[in-house]
Order: sequence, then C-alpha cells, then structure tokens
Amino acid sequence: MGEFKSILEIVARGEAATLTRVVDGTSYRRRFVPRERLILLGGGHVSHALARLAATLDYAVTVVDDRPMFANCERFPEAERVVCDEFEHAIRALSIRPTDYVCILTRGHRWDGECLRALLAGTEPTYLGMIGSKRRVTGLLGALREEGFDAGRIERIHAPIGLMIGAVTPEEIAVSIAAQLIEHRHTLPAVTDDAALFQTNTDMEMLRFLAGEAEKKAFCLVLETRGSTPVKSGAAMAVDAAGRGYGTVGGGCGEAEVMRRARALLRTGGSDTVEVDMTDDAAAEDGLTCGGTMRVYIESI
Repeated sequence: MGEFKSILEIVARGEAATLTRVVDGTSYRRRFVPRERLILLGGGHVSHALARLAATLDYAVTVVDDRPMFANCERFPEAERVVCDEFEHAIRALSIRPTDYVCILTRGHRWDGECLRALLAGTEPTYLGMIGSKRRVTGLLGALREEGFDAGRIERIHAPIGLMIGAVTPEEIAVSIAAQLIEHRHTLPAVTDDAALFQTNTDMEMLRFLAGEAEKKAFCLVLETRGSTPVKSGAAMAVDAAGRGYGTVGGGCGEAEVMRRARALLRTGGSDTVEVDMTDDAAAEDGLTCGGTMRVYIESI
C-alpha cells in the first residue's frame, strides 16, 4: 500500500511515476502518467461541447474566457478549472507546460492574436490549434511571421483546427477537434524501454483505492497481449474482497475471470498469473469476440 501511496502522491503533483514488477524472471515497468491538461481559450459553443467530450477522453480541462457569463463552473461542470480573466494574463498565470494541449476558440480575430502572441512568447505546448476560416488563419499567421515570431512554431500550429470531416455544428466541430487531439496523442514518441508496458493512463480512483489502508485488495496488471484484445499491456485494475473493481482489464467475461481469480487470491495471499484466452469457440459463445489472449499478473496487497 505504501508503494501505491507514493505513486498517488507523485501523480497528484503532475509527475509520472513507475511501478516495477518481476514476474517469472522478466521485469515489467508500468508508468502512471498524469492526465494531460487541455486548455480551452474561449468559452463559446464549441468549447462548451469540447469540454464535455474531452473530459470523457481523460483530459484535465481548463477553460478561460474574459466574460463571466461564459467563464463559470455552471456552464463547464466537467472542467477541472474555469478562469475568468483576460487571455494574455491567464496564459501567463497558467504556466504552459510542454505536455499541454491548447485550443484557441475565442470569439474573434483580435483575441486569437492576443492568445497566439502570448503563447508564442512562452513554452511551446505539445499541441496548439486555432479555430477560424482559412483566410482569417492565413492572415493572422502571416502577420505573426512578419512580427518575428518563430516560423517553425507557427508551422506547427493546427489551423484551422480539427480534422477535415465536414463538421458544421458546434458539436460536430468539437468531435473533429477531439479526433485531432487523439491523433496527436498517439503519434507522440513512445518510451524507448523494452520493459515498459504500453498503457500509461492513470485511473486516480484505482490509485486512491490501492493506496488506502482500510481493506485487503488485489492488484491486476496486463503483462502481455497477443492478437486482438480489448486492452493493451499495462491495463490495470484493483479488486476488493466483495468483487468490486476499480479500473479495467477489458471488461466482459475476460475481466470477470480475472476478478474471480483475484478474489480467490485474496483468501490465500501471494501472487499469480492468469491467461485469458479469447480465441476458442467457447470464448466466442461467452462474448469474448476479440480473438486474442492476455497474460495478467495478480497480487494480493
């Protein structure tokens, strides 16, 4: 429990933490990466739709607008933070990080320029996108080049923002932006470590449960996958004696089998591995239609 408490504290500080397990002589490292911060500059209709969608994609959403009627928690209940302030001042106060995603969704050309100048003068986020027509975007970016801002950084701005899917309504535009965020997330360089497991997402509820001292629990970690599986290596879940799960190793009958083994292990203690086979006819009848296998490590805590 102390190990998971330390991981929880590190992730809560906004830093990545690593858990190492040696199973049958092989070392596996599971990284827990903090939620990526998505900063929405502008609280209009597109931001309203995007904030809801991004929260389901595990982004920590911050919304900024200089109008109280648009920058309030009632309008953005899914946001971790809502800032009512002038854009330039808010950007400085937020201290942009290299891991941040920033979307400029303001109400006009003047405020777009204000945001871009403040952002280009500071740390470059991993993703920067700006809404607007091609003509408006081309004109503003050209002006910024003439003002001497870094041409390379300007080229990396996603503008007009979002994937070209023919989006028209605010909700459709939000989907196109969210799709581009996902695309960018999955093209980032992977950790070059043969022992590192693939999934690095952090389920804070699971970590808080594992870090607690009130009851016995089992930690379940997907070590390897073969074929088509609902999750990748690194998927994690915690199980209590009553069979309640926190996190997921894929759902369905495969997860149910892991939970059954975890509850049995809680009675005896120690650790074990289980092979979940989704390739045979019986598995297909049970709804395990992915057609692959998973090797899952389970330990009693």
